[in-house]
Amino acid sequence: MQLGARRAPDGPSQSDRRDAPVSIDVRDLSKHYEVHRKSPGVLGSLRGLVSRTNDTVRAVDGVSFQIATGEIVGFLGPNGAGKTTTLKLLSGLLHPTAGHARVLGFDPWKRDHAFLRQLSLVMGQKNQLWWDIPAMETFLLNREIYEIPEPVFRETLTELVDLLDLGRILQVQVRRLSLGERMKCELAAALLHRPRVLFLDEPTIGLDVVMQKAIRQFVDHYRRRFGATIVLTSHYMDDVKELCERIIIIDRGRVIYDGALAEVSAVYAAYRVITVRFEREVGNAEVDGFGTVASFDGFTATLHIPRAEVSTQAARLLASLPVADVTIEEPAIDDVIRHVFSASERDRDAKSRETSPVGA
Repeated sequence: MQLGARRAPDGPSQSDRRDAPVSIDVRDLSKHYEVHRKSPGVLGSLRGLVSRTNDTVRAVDGVSFQIATGEIVGFLGPNGAGKTTTLKLLSGLLHPTAGHARVLGFDPWKRDHAFLRQLSLVMGQKNQLWWDIPAMETFLLNREIYEIPEPVFRETLTELVDLLDLGRILQVQVRRLSLGERMKCELAAALLHRPRVLFLDEPTIGLDVVMQKAIRQFVDHYRRRFGATIVLTSHYMDDVKELCERIIIIDRGRVIYDGALAEVSAVYAAYRVITVRFEREVGNAEVDGFGTVASFDGFTATLHIPRAEVSTQAARLLASLPVADVTIEEPAIDDVIRHVFSASERDRDAKSRETSPVGA
């Protein structure tokens, strides 16, 4: 499957977004790295001392999108697609090779104090809390760093402690907290200064389903409470389905989809799902020829049928088999996204084999 840039049809929520102020404006943003390619073995090392071969890695390659104030967008892609690099560029942690971006009207790479006070980047695999002291000490340090007025700090801290249920762990060494407790404290530390833009990079990674749900509810509450603009990367589709109406899919540094989550199936899935329940047991041969059989137990069949053939095949089923009930649905979002990622990885592996030197 060759992935090309696609865009879903505009829906009502997207129309509303066009009328809202833009918080994040990205135009042809790129970040390229030069990486040394070393041949294996001692001979390869010696050869590298004389003549180095460099490859250009296009971590981000001409990315463009806009995100409205108060919007939460899922930023998805397979491993190595460029998601985290993009977030680091928009946070000002990395300088781009080319392109432009404006976040809250600021150039991120100038790292103006006024810009940094309105931004937070939370990375599920990175800690900002000091390991050997209680989380409360980090909160107090952040108050000084962000110059948060005492009344505002106390008000915000009280609200965060209540929403995240942190009261009993504020004075406990961070090293003694569970993963879920640490993640909640990380969120609190990142939100004490009430940022208007929040980048969340895998915020629920490693958490159990109960804690994932709690984090999702809190993120949604924060967005509604403060009108924050949020960009979320996650490999847990439940995070995306519960929080995001819009998704951006990036692959090999390029945006391949930007549109409504509800429309991604129509763009990338060439089939629809027909589930048929029969009045009596039927045989395998009777359901063959209607489409790809995803599951079948004699009384119920789930079929994947090309979109253009759905009406015709549904009519044939009703006419030729003892059908008690039939439903026609879009494929599950999880399955569609998994298919997109798998196809991307296959394309990447094939390209790697084509460009790798023999014996490497």
